[in-house]
Amino acid sequence: MKRRFVWILILAALQGLIHNIGHPVTPSLVMKLGIPDYMFGVFFAMMALGMMIGAPIVGALGDKIGKVKLIYFGLLVYSFGQAMFGIAGNMWWMTFFRFVSGVGVSAIVTLFVSHVIQISPVEKQQVHLGIFSATLTLFASLGYGLGGILNTNPWFISMLHTDVEGNVFILQGILNTLYAVLILFTFHEDEVPNKSQKKGPIRLLDFRFLKEIRPAFLVFLIAVALMSMARINLSKYIDVYVIQLQYGSDDLGAFVSFTGILSVISGVLLVPLFHKLNRHLSVMIFIQIVSAIVVFFVFRQSNLMFFLYSLYSIYVLLTAVYVPFEQTYIGNHAREGTLGAVMGLRQSFLSIGMVIGPILGGILYNADPILVFDTSAILFLIAAVLLILVSRMHLTKTTNS
Repeated sequence: MKRRFVWILILAALQGLIHNIGHPVTPSLVMKLGIPDYMFGVFFAMMALGMMIGAPIVGALGDKIGKVKLIYFGLLVYSFGQAMFGIAGNMWWMTFFRFVSGVGVSAIVTLFVSHVIQISPVEKQQVHLGIFSATLTLFASLGYGLGGILNTNPWFISMLHTDVEGNVFILQGILNTLYAVLILFTFHEDEVPNKSQKKGPIRLLDFRFLKEIRPAFLVFLIAVALMSMARINLSKYIDVYVIQLQYGSDDLGAFVSFTGILSVISGVLLVPLFHKLNRHLSVMIFIQIVSAIVVFFVFRQSNLMFFLYSLYSIYVLLTAVYVPFEQTYIGNHAREGTLGAVMGLRQSFLSIGMVIGPILGGILYNADPILVFDTSAILFLIAAVLLILVSRMHLTKTTNS
């Protein structure tokens, strides 16, 4: 089991690297094509919309037919969408292919998490999820840096012509296709029995498990969507705000790498410590409240970079703690044979935040950049209130029973 989890971490590291090399060249690609700035948010929102639609479908299918072939096919779709995004040359076609990429990548972002939960002993689920999430975050930041190197390094330019931004996306598509083949031949799930697989007819949209969703779980998912909105706006608009304040791209790149390292530290050291408290909802409520306080304070300071490296680090560390707690809580609400479907539902609520967040964030940022960060803080507080309500609902049910 340990060997299998280590291999999953290696695959997660490759995913983080490959899936993020296109990010640093996207602004240059869009600018050279004369596409309006607001399309940055639209491109991101369309990919999130693809994930929102695709995740529950592949999650339900994963419970029925297994994960490997679905992840493989989804990665091929993602490879096609990314390559075509880079060479389309038209913002409407680029919008369409971004949606295609979102549908494709929904397979791995949904089924990887459910697989980690399935192969992990119950007492180690949160620790494994924390390490898995931290690995993705770290290598995503490294992938961001790799994309910048590909686009500017003379050796890569001479070998692969990566000074042409579209070629970086083509290269991403090729690397991701190889990654898909690697998963097809090395990702094994035969040790994880699923009694629901291959029994009865296969339905593309089989969401009968939705009837069993309890009100407390639905409230929790709404909180997940709100937290997703807050986090995605922070991650996207910090980049813009830092550059607007006349910091260099090297400053931004160094900070992104720093947050990746913090996430690993948190996943390895802090998640096990918080897990021992055995008060998981309370931990999540605490994290949202502290996050709101940190965000309200940090972005009002004149020396922003100092506070990003200091006080904002608390938010980064706690976010890395929160994610595995949330994933475990949601996974525990899946009855036998529905884990993939439930995690797909989670991804859909996450994607709702990722669709609405950037669009709302763009409007707020144009009015006043601080409004974006204040709104994120408010969303964290609302999510905390909803989590308190969930805790009360659980308490009431326990008392009545």
